[in-house]
Amino acid sequence: MFGTVPIIVIGVVFALSAAWIAQHVFGTPIGWIRAILSGGVVYAITVPLARVALEASDVTAGGQFDVSSAIGILFVAVALGWQLAIAVTVIMLSELFWPSDRGWHPIRAAKGIIRRRKRMLRYAQTLRIASKHGLSLYGSHRRGEEQDVPTALVAAMNEAGVTFMKVGQVLSTRDDILPREFTEAFATLQMQTSPMSWPTAKAAIEAELPGALEESFEWVDERPLATASLAQVHAARLQPEAGAEQGASVVIKIQRPDARASVKIDSDIIVRLAADAELRASWARAYGLSALATEFTRSLAEELDYRIELANTELLRATLAQSDVKTIHVPAVYASLCGERMMVQERVEGVPFARMNGTLPDDMVAGGGVAHTETYAFDAHVVAGTFAATAVKPFPTAREIADSLVDTVFEQIAVRGVFHADLHPGNIILRPDGEITLIDFGSVGVVERSMRRMLIAMMSAMAAEDDIALTDLLLMIAADASAGGDIDRAALQHEIGVILTRMHNGSTDASIFRDVIDVLRRHQMSLPPGLVLVFRTIASLEGTLRLLVPDYDMVDRAMSRTPHFLRVGFDPAEMLAEAQVKMQVVGEQLRRLPRRIETFASQLENGTFGMSLRMFRDPFERGWIASLVGQLTTTLVGVALIVTAVVLLISGGGPLLTQDVGLFAFIGALLGLAGMLLVLRALRTSLRRPVDGA
Repeated sequence: MFGTVPIIVIGVVFALSAAWIAQHVFGTPIGWIRAILSGGVVYAITVPLARVALEASDVTAGGQFDVSSAIGILFVAVALGWQLAIAVTVIMLSELFWPSDRGWHPIRAAKGIIRRRKRMLRYAQTLRIASKHGLSLYGSHRRGEEQDVPTALVAAMNEAGVTFMKVGQVLSTRDDILPREFTEAFATLQMQTSPMSWPTAKAAIEAELPGALEESFEWVDERPLATASLAQVHAARLQPEAGAEQGASVVIKIQRPDARASVKIDSDIIVRLAADAELRASWARAYGLSALATEFTRSLAEELDYRIELANTELLRATLAQSDVKTIHVPAVYASLCGERMMVQERVEGVPFARMNGTLPDDMVAGGGVAHTETYAFDAHVVAGTFAATAVKPFPTAREIADSLVDTVFEQIAVRGVFHADLHPGNIILRPDGEITLIDFGSVGVVERSMRRMLIAMMSAMAAEDDIALTDLLLMIAADASAGGDIDRAALQHEIGVILTRMHNGSTDASIFRDVIDVLRRHQMSLPPGLVLVFRTIASLEGTLRLLVPDYDMVDRAMSRTPHFLRVGFDPAEMLAEAQVKMQVVGEQLRRLPRRIETFASQLENGTFGMSLRMFRDPFERGWIASLVGQLTTTLVGVALIVTAVVLLISGGGPLLTQDVGLFAFIGALLGLAGMLLVLRALRTSLRRPVDGA
């Protein structure tokens, strides 16, 4: 009937047609090459089957029509239709189980293979580390043996690398969702890293500079001052400016070249594991583990961008400039030399709090005082100028230094709303003049105004031992994580009251905030992450201050300063502006009220008053319902056609079109084909993948 060349030509047209139909059935771009190849394979397989079927139906014999040409062409058309339907089905299934996104590309495919290989190698390495520390599925805990799980997790995270160490550090701040033994263990994470070689560090620095290293720096110390998991720090001196004898002394914080690639692979693994956990475990869904993982990887990516740290530094500098305490400083940053992977800032001379041993360094207090020079300007009409006055002030005591730091940090949190969120001992430096410099602003907390008001109110309630007020405030702030479950208010208030009573009759420390979080967790409630970060920062600050003053009562100092924070935060101009805004809102609502009342009364009088549900008022919702009904209708019609086709094929009957095929059987084949196409069309939305995040 057809020669080889016509069959090949028909096959090419068939493959192109199958790919085109599949694309329009999907409604999204598909991989054309794979679709055409799939159509060609289906055609090659089904052509012999179609020939057998046509010969069995007495349509053809010996490659020639055994019926009239019109009847033969009809049968061939039906066979081609079924072949197209099978090809489209194969393409749809391949796209469902092996999405080709926007088409197959050899470079993209090669990159995908490399990424999958790296991910699998990292999976294997992580599992090996977990197994080494007894955390595998067949570890000691599976055999019923005793095991310190938090310690094992910390050891495994330390060895697994920077990303998992960062996960542990983030989890150490989530007292609201993890038991205390885990958060305390995670807080000890401190991965030991080997320093980069100087040639590697120099190449990384020059990659961020517009020119050679010598053009910007007079010298750079090849030995690092500090080494971390993501970066290392080198001392340096800038090239002197015009008229200066020497340049400023600075430090260079340069990111490790392999940090981004490592974090990217591990972040991909964490997001995938979190999504898989949500599919398998109810607790993961309850805590929104996938969203937490996504937020963590986003914040970690931001931490790799030092331009964000530069912005944080300037934000903290502006915040401290508004404070009455002028003994806390932020180092100067040289923005023109900073980039995505490098920070250049003033080198701070002094002693980190990490080196304190319960007292001030002897060499600082040996002089007995610190000289301070103040410059004053004068203008006596005839004579104008400036003069300087130098006075020697006694070196501040350790407690005075601690008090000034507490006042500043709590003012940042409760009044300004911007605070340094990583106040560990290495980030606070005591200068030779008795003042303090904060460093490393990669983590900065922000508390909105409404939350700051609640926080000051909570501090006031704690200071007054008002358990009723504190309970009410916590209920206003905390989110009920029990999916609408009832809260035992009396039990909650009792536990809060016990905490406050202990605080006012015994020693006070930052554990009071952790105790409050523990109470909320027992009642299936959780605080906003920003407030949890505040509590964690306060706890970290207390531990740092006790390296300077072992018996320092930070909470008592903060509580006693609450009235001061209220005064500082009170701004008559802001209060007046807020009152004006509220009056304007209320006035606008009152202005519209008479019209609404008149409309309501008129509808009641005319009998036209009615109520409508808000459900499905949105056009998108109505469109979704219409689409759903349309899919259901199309599916039912398709299934009905297929059932009818089966009945007609089995029953046969009707005028004979060939010696063995009746009209009813032929119509059944047509109806079956139409039904299959309708079902495929109905599945289009179910199988279609979103485009551009839609």
